[in-house]
Amino acid sequence: MPLNQTLTAFHYKQLLSPAFLHYFIAGAAFALLGIAFYMEYVMGLEPCPLCMLQRIVFFFIGVISLVSALRKSYSCTVKYIYSIIVLSLIGSALSIRHLYLQNLPYDELPACLPGLSYMVKTFPLQDILNAMIMGTGECGDVLWTFLGLSIPGWTLVAFIAIAVSNSLSLILLKKSKI
Repeated sequence: MPLNQTLTAFHYKQLLSPAFLHYFIAGAAFALLGIAFYMEYVMGLEPCPLCMLQRIVFFFIGVISLVSALRKSYSCTVKYIYSIIVLSLIGSALSIRHLYLQNLPYDELPACLPGLSYMVKTFPLQDILNAMIMGTGECGDVLWTFLGLSIPGWTLVAFIAIAVSNSLSLILLKKSKI
């Protein structure tokens, strides 16, 4: 039997539901974190401050997506969708900043800073956050590529996909409520 005959309108509605999308996004976000930890602990790639911030954004996207998938309230789902879109845009901005640093000439890169554990012990929180957001010299290193994209390039693709899918989900959700 062809696929289009076996999937009923109910199945299509379920596949296009925000809950299904958010289960998928939560799984993808946690899978991406797993890949990041694999790259760090197995492949030996040391994450830079911008990488760490992108991981934090993926973590919050995963948690909010999971909570949204478990909640069935329309108003809560809309709020969660907006939160995920905002986090995706923040993650995209961090990825773009990271890609910018990777494309700077070596002599224009910001200075390298000590490790994060040392900074936490000695620097004020505002200086640590500023250094993490602006990036350091380590952020300019391209340690891994796949299909011509570095790690922040792939995270940018993931953040854009999450933002677009949630935007479309929001449109479908609002149309179904009219």
